[in-house]
Amino acid sequence: MASNLDRVDHHRSSDDWVAGLWRSEDARLLKLTATSEFTTHAGGTRLRMTKPFVEFDLQRHRLLGLLDGAPVFAVEALTEGEVRALREVGGLLSDDERDIAAAAVGISNWHRSEPFCPLCGTRTVVINGGFARRCESCQHDHFPRTDPAVIVAVIDDRDRILLGGQASWGNRVSVLAGFVEAGESLEQAIHREVGEEVDVTLSDLAYFGSQPWPFPRSLMVGYFARAVTTDICLDLDEIAFADWYTRDELTAALAADKRGLPGHSSIAARMIQAWRDGVAPL
Repeated sequence: MASNLDRVDHHRSSDDWVAGLWRSEDARLLKLTATSEFTTHAGGTRLRMTKPFVEFDLQRHRLLGLLDGAPVFAVEALTEGEVRALREVGGLLSDDERDIAAAAVGISNWHRSEPFCPLCGTRTVVINGGFARRCESCQHDHFPRTDPAVIVAVIDDRDRILLGGQASWGNRVSVLAGFVEAGESLEQAIHREVGEEVDVTLSDLAYFGSQPWPFPRSLMVGYFARAVTTDICLDLDEIAFADWYTRDELTAALAADKRGLPGHSSIAARMIQAWRDGVAPL
């Protein structure tokens, strides 16, 4: 589904144009903490945005885009009132506000973690309305990185799902995931990651969807996969436990509090729910 947040890529290179948007009557500003929590109304179901009232500062104020023609900016600054993390409330926000929050968190994380030129080490300056940085020493422009990662729900011929977890998760289980390596396709990464983590061989793959996951800068690409083998051999450096579950077994484990599931804001939760509802693409 297309986003309603217009990123205005063809216009944001004009500093004057971006500054003009900042002064618009309908401009809105989302404030974030130094750890990328953002301001919300009570309960975290809506973002709390204010009208910009200080002079525009290209080095601090990020133009996220236009929503229904209204400019939306983000800034890392002192906050007042309730702040929430995207992991916590992403599933509660509307689609439009979730897009705003994900963009704000992702771009803030990037500026905070990469202020220097990776080519010559000089501190860079912000350009492009906050979506690029320029090295004035070697004249290279640098753009926010997105690290692709695959997340896969493996289903066997008995329609069981493979779920696993790490020791730090407690009793929570999820579908398997991992980063795409250099020179690797998404499909190759799926076969490699599942093979490495649980030694299960796959056949058919079916695309499910994707999700920005700015922790700090990932794009999660979700697939369902059909298992050819079902014997599990764990790589304990990657995963602490894994098992196959029928719908009844998972429901019983959840009811007994023996297992927990990923938060509602994650694509992992949506994938597991699609399987439980019988609407998985495989």
